[in-house]
Amino acid sequence: MFALALLLACGAATGCGGRATTHHKPGTSHEQASGNVGTLLNTDDGAGHRLREVPAEGAPEVQLTVRPDSEDGWNLQLAVKNYRFTPDSTGGAALPGAGHAHLELDGRKVARLYGPWFHLPAAQVPEGAHTLTVRLYADDHTAWAVSGKPVEATIPLTATAPGASAGHGHGETGAAPKSPDPQQADRTVTVTVRDGKVSPAPGRTELRRGERVALRVTSDRADTLHVHGYDKELALPAGQEATLILTADRTGLFEVETHESRLVLTQLLVR
Repeated sequence: MFALALLLACGAATGCGGRATTHHKPGTSHEQASGNVGTLLNTDDGAGHRLREVPAEGAPEVQLTVRPDSEDGWNLQLAVKNYRFTPDSTGGAALPGAGHAHLELDGRKVARLYGPWFHLPAAQVPEGAHTLTVRLYADDHTAWAVSGKPVEATIPLTATAPGASAGHGHGETGAAPKSPDPQQADRTVTVTVRDGKVSPAPGRTELRRGERVALRVTSDRADTLHVHGYDKELALPAGQEATLILTADRTGLFEVETHESRLVLTQLLVR
């Protein structure tokens, strides 16, 4: 009985060698989980995440660079200082200089970033002039702040209609190539998420290395698609089909899941 109680206690905590949670508990808000780093302010980032004030000296910093991708959309690079990405501890206590980032398009959250690189598909950016913002957060979802302002970086982005041309602004931002066309892929996987269920039931999609797969997903709620191992993400607007075309240039077994609902959509088996 004592051994069983000890086993249950260890399973409920990460202090017994278990893997830290990657999401805050369902039903909870984005309030602080724990930790006494910095000072929690009563103000937030505009999306309900409270600001965590830290001194300017040694505070996290971020810069954003955006370049058109040769196949689709743009490639974003986050250059950070006094900061490290910690995807395995997201949802835990706030640790100094650690956490994740949010990407916003014109003030609307597009994705949560767990590393310095992110691919933004052209299909997610309407034609016209826009503003991209990246903001740094602690593991407990509070926003790092200095002098009452979130630690963030912004950059302009212009998307034009397919086939049109536009200036590139210092060679970093510019017109989007045409939206992803599933016919350009070798394989197409079509998935629907409704009421927390995946249809068809998750299975394995086998690919040869170098093949291109189109992931076509329709979700009844706003979410984010994530391809593990490739660090590819795609915003899923509620009720709208979104497509991510991926070149399978790595061998192995990779899960495709949703961030918020934490549903496995399929597995990519690349040989």
